[in-house]
Amino acid sequence: MIAFVRGNVAAVTLSSAIVEVGGVGLELMCTPGTIAQLRTGRQATLPTSMVVREDSLTLYGFADEEEKAIFELVQTASGVGPKVAQSIIAVLSPDGVRTAIATEDVKTLTKVPGIGQKGAQRIILELKDRIGAPIGATGGGAPVAAAAWRDQVHQGLVGLGYNAKDAEKAVDAVADQADAGSPDVGALLRAALRSLSKA
Repeated sequence: MIAFVRGNVAAVTLSSAIVEVGGVGLELMCTPGTIAQLRTGRQATLPTSMVVREDSLTLYGFADEEEKAIFELVQTASGVGPKVAQSIIAVLSPDGVRTAIATEDVKTLTKVPGIGQKGAQRIILELKDRIGAPIGATGGGAPVAAAAWRDQVHQGLVGLGYNAKDAEKAVDAVADQADAGSPDVGALLRAALRSLSKA
C-alpha cells in the first residue's frame, strides 16, 4: 500500500498529475481542486490511495488526509466505485460530505455526477453511523492566479462529464464569485456544479 508520494511534479493533465519519485514517474488520478494546487517542477506531497483491479493498479492522489479518508469511506457503500468517490470529493468538501450524510440531504448528494436519488439514499443509509460529525475543516483549493481559474474550473467540469458548452455557461455563472486576487478553484468548481444542477 502506498500511503503518500513526495517528489517533483513532472506534468499535470486534466485529471491526473505525474510525480517523479526516485526516478520513476507515478501517475496520480486527482480532482481538479487538487490539480489546481500543483505546479510543474515544484515538489509536492500527496496522500494516496491505491485501487487494485484485475487489469489495473490505479493510484489516486489527494489534497490532504481528510479527502483521502472520505474517498476510502464512501467506497464502502454498495455501488460506489473509485470514479464516483472521486466525483464526490470533487463536488463536496470532506465536511460537506459529512454534513450531507448526517442530515440525510439527498439533494446535495445527487449534485454529484453518477449519483441518483436511490444511490444517495443508499449512501446515507450505509454510512450515516460511520461518517462522523463535520470537523470544521475548510474545503481544499489553494488560491491560484486570477486568469487561470476559468480554465481550471472549465477543465474540471469537462473532466466530470459535462460538455464544453455547459461548462462555459457554468464558469460564466460563477465568475462574480471569484476573488480577484486569489480565486479558490475548489470553491468555484463546487459553485459551478451547483449552478449546473439547477439548470
